[in-house]
Amino acid sequence: MLVFLISLGGFFEIYDLIFTGYIAPGMVKSGVLQTTTQGFFGFNGIAGFIAATFAGLFIGTFCFGWLPDRYGRRVVFTFALLWYSIGSFIMAFQTTPEGLMLWRFITGIGVGVEIITIDTYITELVPQQMRGRAMAFNQTVMFAAAPAAAILSYWLVPTTVFGLDGWRAVVLAGSVGAVIVWFVRRAVPESPRWLAMHGQVEKGERIVSKIEAIVERQSGGPLPPVLPVAEPPVQRRASLAELWRTPYRSRLVILAIFNFCQAIGYYGFANWVPTLLIGQGITVTKSLLYSFIIAFAMPVGPMLAMLYADKIQRKYLIVGSALAVIVFGLAFGQMKEVGLLIIFGVLISLSVQALSVGCHAYQSELFPTGLRGRASGIVYSASRLGAMMSGFIIASLLKHFGVAGVFAGITAFMLVVAVLIGVFGPKTNGRRLEELNP
Repeated sequence: MLVFLISLGGFFEIYDLIFTGYIAPGMVKSGVLQTTTQGFFGFNGIAGFIAATFAGLFIGTFCFGWLPDRYGRRVVFTFALLWYSIGSFIMAFQTTPEGLMLWRFITGIGVGVEIITIDTYITELVPQQMRGRAMAFNQTVMFAAAPAAAILSYWLVPTTVFGLDGWRAVVLAGSVGAVIVWFVRRAVPESPRWLAMHGQVEKGERIVSKIEAIVERQSGGPLPPVLPVAEPPVQRRASLAELWRTPYRSRLVILAIFNFCQAIGYYGFANWVPTLLIGQGITVTKSLLYSFIIAFAMPVGPMLAMLYADKIQRKYLIVGSALAVIVFGLAFGQMKEVGLLIIFGVLISLSVQALSVGCHAYQSELFPTGLRGRASGIVYSASRLGAMMSGFIIASLLKHFGVAGVFAGITAFMLVVAVLIGVFGPKTNGRRLEELNP
């Protein structure tokens, strides 16, 4: 239930990230943005909108990743969600490319802080034998936003709602829903590990005791004995310089490069599905319908991952998913028949979601409690840079080489992901956080 409540807030932030591809044709139709621009860095097109999104995400993760370590996981993710809601609401009423980019950037800052806080909280809350399943469940709830954004866009983007362009109504729906969830999530307690690190051991124990009492009541029997207690955490403010010590230095570098490359592959597909379908000869309206079908695979992917997330070593799950994106992506780029386009689109979606489940669980496990938020923010910020560049890279590849060229580019970045994690990534499944982070 706690993971579900946290994930509800994440639902609207994924909604915000995913709807970019679906509302893009509507923004072009309304004249606010262009599909492609003359120069590589054109800020009045779809690529500029995507870049503004991930520029905000970069600032949120890189510059403000320390907030959950300093002020607590619960406080920060509720504040960040409110930030996102207000920024998104204002963005929906912008009529110029400059205003749209500015408020998209501001909104992205709140989303960036929220996502790393959610991953940190879940990693610290659940036992080691189910961290993969918990993250998969979290992703299932969050990525249910993908079909929701797709179907709303299919209904609303080609029309007007109360005098507003349909794409604006899609944006407003997300901002209003997030405010409602902000109240729901007030029932979520603070991370007991964070409380212990900050000298509030008794408060953390009370939270754990309440959780144990609920589980004992539901299971109808006594709980199994606890593992031997580790030494109490040293109550001090962790230094960022500690990340440059062994083993965290190599982990930081590996995960930063990994994040940069996987983001180009991930968002290079997710944000461009309708446009890529149009590039394969599908009409605007039908491309939104087919994108909706493909989007249904987004929550299904992590739902299936709940069956194997803790059984397959996480580093190998990431490698296998990256290779699957390569195979299915190259096939998608060669297809012209509608049925095959949808099938390979769904397979790509399932693969990128398995990759997402693996990397979200993996990254948070590899850093200590006192630095988990900051470290996650630093490595995630690399993914924001990659995602920011993805819009320009994909737009350029699409313009000069077509859909097949897009997936050739994605292949190159996913190969880096597979080699990097496969060769240098440590194993994490079933290991205590204290064991992974001495």
